[in-house]
Amino acid sequence: MSGHNKWASIKHKKGAADAKRGKLFTKLIREITVAAREGGGDPDANPRLRLAIQKAKDANMPSDNIERGIKKGTGELEGVSYENVSFEGYAMGGVAIIVEGLTDNRNRTTSEVRSIFTKRGGNMAGEGSVAFQFERKGIFLVKKEDAREDELLDIALEAGAEDLTSDEDFYQVTCAPQDFDKVRTGLSDKEVKVESGELAMVPKNTVRVEDTETAKKLLRLIEDLEDNDDVQNVYSNFDIPDEILSRIEE
Repeated sequence: MSGHNKWASIKHKKGAADAKRGKLFTKLIREITVAAREGGGDPDANPRLRLAIQKAKDANMPSDNIERGIKKGTGELEGVSYENVSFEGYAMGGVAIIVEGLTDNRNRTTSEVRSIFTKRGGNMAGEGSVAFQFERKGIFLVKKEDAREDELLDIALEAGAEDLTSDEDFYQVTCAPQDFDKVRTGLSDKEVKVESGELAMVPKNTVRVEDTETAKKLLRLIEDLEDNDDVQNVYSNFDIPDEILSRIEE
C-alpha cells in the first residue's frame, strides 16, 4: 500500500476520550439509524448496518441502544431524518482532507465545517478536487503487543488482505472493501485481537509533515472537525513521523 493511514491510529486513540464524553455513542447511533433507513434493518442483508453494529459493540454500546437506532431507521420508532454529506479541503502544506458526515441540516453543517477549515488555516475545495487522491479500503488495527508481524502477515494474506503496514503502536491490515467481512472473519478465526475495523478512505500517496508546529496545527484542525457533532469520519493524507507525534502527545 502506498502510504500508511496514520490517522487511523490517531483516531483510534482519540476514540477512548470520545467514548467517555458520550460523543462516540451519539455518532454510532446516527450511523446505525441511517444504515437501517437506507438498506433495511436486517444486518445480514445490509453490510453498512452490519459494520455499524459491530463498531457499536466494539465500543461497548448497550444492545438496547443499538436496537432503538435500527428501529428509528426503519420507521418503527420516531426519529430525526439524517442525510449523508461529504466535504473536501486542504490544510497547510497541501495536506488533503476528506470529511464525511450525517446531518439533519446540510446548510448548517456546511457552514460549520467551512468555519473550522478557515479558523485552522485550511480551506474548503470543490467536489472531486481531493477525493481522487484516496481510495476506499478496509482497515484493521492490531496492537503490536498482541501479535507477531510475520504470523499476522501470513494470517492476513490467507484471509484475503492486501497488505500489512505498521507504526509505533499498531499493525494495520488493509483489504479491498468487498473483502472486509471475509478478512474480519479470517482474523477472528485465528484469534487475532482486532482493536478496530472500518471501511476508510486511504491515501494513495502521503504528504510528510516534519515541522512540529505545522503538525500541531494540522492535528488541531482535524480534531476540531472530528469534534463536530455532524462529522462521522475525517481522512487525511498526512504522514507525521512517530518521533514528532510523541513530542506532541507529551
